[in-house]
Amino acid sequence: MIIKLPSSEGRYLGYEVSGTIGPDQERLWIADIEAALEMHAKVCVLLVLDTGAGWGVRAGIDDIKWVLTHMNKLEKICVVADEKVWQWLVAIDSKFAKLVGIREKHFNTEELDQAWKWLKS
Repeated sequence: MIIKLPSSEGRYLGYEVSGTIGPDQERLWIADIEAALEMHAKVCVLLVLDTGAGWGVRAGIDDIKWVLTHMNKLEKICVVADEKVWQWLVAIDSKFAKLVGIREKHFNTEELDQAWKWLKS
């Protein structure tokens, strides 16, 4: 399930992700981001991932396709999660994201306020 966080405003979008995301949820999430892109040249996205968060194969492929065609419209990506695997994935991915002008950072869940501050800085 993907829930838009109430702290989202303008080009700063936050989502809580739990369970396995399917293609229908992925399409709704992408539509929400695209709606923000109609009003802003770039967006910053914060993801709060619970311990069971993940993407199904079809949704994962849709997500990758969308990101590859919209990289120039993403300014920052912030992943908030306690599992070490997300910290490692962000550490690796941030190197590649930086090459295309995207800043990416990981925070633990108790650092959610700092994550929002970083996203909006």
